[in-house]
Amino acid sequence: MVSLLQAEKISKSYGALTLFSDISLSINRQEKIALIARNGEGKTTLLNILSGKEAPDSGQITMAGGLNIGYLEQNPSLDDRASLFNQVFDPTGQVAEATAQYEKALATGNQEQIEAMTASMDQLGAWDRDVKARQILTELGISDYDRPAGELSGGQKKRVALAQVLVGEPELLLLDEPTNHLDLEMTEWLENYLKRSGLTLLIVTHDRYFLDRVCNQIVELDNNTIYKYPGNYSLFVEKRAERLENMRSASDKARNLLKKEMEWMRRMPRARTTKSKSRIESFHQLKEKATVAGERENIKISSGSRRLGKKILELKNISKSYGDNQVIAGFSYLFGRYEKIGIIGKNGSGKSTLLNIVTGTTEPDSGTVDSGATVRFGYFRQEGIRFNPDQRVTDAVSEIAEAITLSNGSVVTPSQLLTQFLFPPPRQHDYIGKLSGGEKRRLYLVTVLMRNPNFLILDEPTNDLDIETLNVLEDYLATAEICLLAVSHDRFFIDKISDHIFVFEGNGVIRDFPGNYTQYRLYRDNQLKQESAETASKERRDSAKRPAAKAPKTKLSFNEKREMEKLEEEIESLEAEKGEIEAILSAGATLSQEELAKYSDRYRAVSEALETKGDRWLELSEKWQQGK
Repeated sequence: MVSLLQAEKISKSYGALTLFSDISLSINRQEKIALIARNGEGKTTLLNILSGKEAPDSGQITMAGGLNIGYLEQNPSLDDRASLFNQVFDPTGQVAEATAQYEKALATGNQEQIEAMTASMDQLGAWDRDVKARQILTELGISDYDRPAGELSGGQKKRVALAQVLVGEPELLLLDEPTNHLDLEMTEWLENYLKRSGLTLLIVTHDRYFLDRVCNQIVELDNNTIYKYPGNYSLFVEKRAERLENMRSASDKARNLLKKEMEWMRRMPRARTTKSKSRIESFHQLKEKATVAGERENIKISSGSRRLGKKILELKNISKSYGDNQVIAGFSYLFGRYEKIGIIGKNGSGKSTLLNIVTGTTEPDSGTVDSGATVRFGYFRQEGIRFNPDQRVTDAVSEIAEAITLSNGSVVTPSQLLTQFLFPPPRQHDYIGKLSGGEKRRLYLVTVLMRNPNFLILDEPTNDLDIETLNVLEDYLATAEICLLAVSHDRFFIDKISDHIFVFEGNGVIRDFPGNYTQYRLYRDNQLKQESAETASKERRDSAKRPAAKAPKTKLSFNEKREMEKLEEEIESLEAEKGEIEAILSAGATLSQEELAKYSDRYRAVSEALETKGDRWLELSEKWQQGK
């Protein structure tokens, strides 16, 4: 395979903190690689180094000649004064300058200059870049092209920066949490775009469905070691489990041998020969090997014991508008005990507004919110909170409570809860200012849970959290005896934690769908495809009945007749298969995530095939009618 970039034995430290040391990574053409690691282990720093934004302390980066790299940073910066279109269309100014020179040459009739600038425009791809920029901006929900970037929210800036790197058509694309601040439709658009493209990709993301469907290689950075796994995320989970199991087996053997060595160390005479010194060194190596596998044990969190009464929360005819934009229209709902609800919808559709109304931070225009006396909310806000950077991690949690009592009667201290959320004891005494962005989000989550809520409100909790933390959170939510409202664009998260979902459909309409996101998506696709199939079927029937047009007769060839007959058989078979999938999904059977994904992908493939074959049948049918 053609190598585009090689990083050899690179290291990076900030003061006493070493992120990684002597790690190597190669990226070959058309590979789509996901980089997975815990927060704080240097994922963003590694992308900065590979893009040339930062230099490693040691090591070497080798790139293919003339390699064009596009880098979407986690927190991109834009020119606040420039319009959105100019930044996406021509962020460097080269295309604009070439276009101006070309127009000047046309005006003066300078043929030599016209030819030179035509070649320059060809080289820069200026002729079709305008069209592509508008198309991608539209797909990402940005239509006000002349608006200055300074007026945008953080999420809107992320989308403009994403459009900027995609329009540039880089050979190597580096993406740092690209799905943060994208709604589900835009996430799926980006997923499909990258799947179809021939781009080489290195991506950091917590979106596990995205990883599964886009990436063909997973690279894990764990304890300063790079592990490579060919295949998608599902295969990575399986192979990583095997690796950890092998580590545990090796660690158990090492512990047994360590016991014997410890006995020898205690009996060892004071006079130390060269042989005994060698054995002492082996002892210390063995000790390290015996403890390494225990560092990544699965985390289990019990829920708190705060009582939740019969009366939980009732929303009666809630409405809310901002000017002419109505985001909630007459919504009512009575919450049951331990009910877990996911919330999905486009950006700006009112999801966060509903959470703010529930918690009393925003007043509805009309309607009432009636919560039970025993309800205690825990609200994880999308914007997070500001920590004192000079405060220690453990102090930020201890000032909320010295301990919480779990449902089994045991008591958990701040230190224990921090450890459960992947802050080992040495890290707990670090200053908050030293934490990565993802670690601060994780600390914020711990401070919310330390208040021991029985009704948890989560607004985009998956942003900037690593996959391991998400697994910890999901396991907690699955067993916690609490009520839950969670807004998230992470499809895997919504599928895993929700009993049913609220779908914000726009214009204030909120649909209560009895299932998770994947089931809703299948339902929605089914509705759309069914409407499309009915339209196509009607057109075929109308076409068959339509009198022959007064046009030159063009009879079908022998091969076209055979093709038409084959198409009829294939369409009939595909329609039958589609019906079988619909029956499975509507039967109410409990399907695993893998089965849901499999049926979803197959349903889309069958629907697309039906549409393509139906169009071709229609074309041949019309030709047949003309030739009668």
